[in-house]
Amino acid sequence: MSPSPSAPTSPSSPPVPTRRLIYLHGFRSSAQSFKARLLDRRMQSLGLAERFVAPDLPPSPAAAMALVRQQIGPDRDDLLVGSSLGGCYATWLAERCGARAVLLNPAVHPARDLVGFVGEQTGYHDGQPFRFERHYLDELRTIEVESTPITDPQRYLLIAAKGDELLDWREMVARYPGARHRILDGSDHGMSDFADYLDEVLSFGGLV
Repeated sequence: MSPSPSAPTSPSSPPVPTRRLIYLHGFRSSAQSFKARLLDRRMQSLGLAERFVAPDLPPSPAAAMALVRQQIGPDRDDLLVGSSLGGCYATWLAERCGARAVLLNPAVHPARDLVGFVGEQTGYHDGQPFRFERHYLDELRTIEVESTPITDPQRYLLIAAKGDELLDWREMVARYPGARHRILDGSDHGMSDFADYLDEVLSFGGLV
C-alpha cells in the first residue's frame, strides 16, 4: 500500500503586533498622575488594560530614558504619550524607535525651564523627597539636541493649551512644525479637561 499523501501545509501568518500605550509623566509627577489614571481607566474599558504601561521615572533624564528603553523597549507599533517633561522624553524615544507620539503641553526647552529647580524637591503624589542634580540639566540639553528637528512630523500629535500657566504654547507649536496640532483656547498646564481628548489620543495611536 502506498503511503497517504501528506496534508498540505499553509505558510505561518506573521505575528500580529500588540500596540501598547506608554505614558511618560512630567517633572515631580508619577505614574499615579491624573492623566495616567484617566488613560488607564479608558484602556480598561476597551479591554486593553494589559497594553497600558506607565513607569515611574527617576529624576535623572538619562536614567529615565535608559529605564524605558531597557525595561519597556518601545517600538514602532507603540504609542508614546508624554506630558510636560514627558513630552520631551516621548519625542526623544519616538525619534529612535519610530513610534507615534502624543505630546501634552510638552516641555520643549526643559534645561532652561528647570534650572531654577536644581536642589531638593518633593514628588507631587507621594510627597517623597528627591534631589534634582545640576548635571541633569546637561542630560536634558543632550536629549533636546538629539531629538531636534523631528524627522517625520506625521507621527506626532501636539495638544497644547493657550492657558498653560507654566509653558508657552507658541514654543510648542514652533518645536513641532508639520505635526498635527490641537490648540486649546483655555485649559491649563495639567490639562484638567484631558478627559475630553482621551479618544482623540487613542485614535491617533490606532487603539480605538
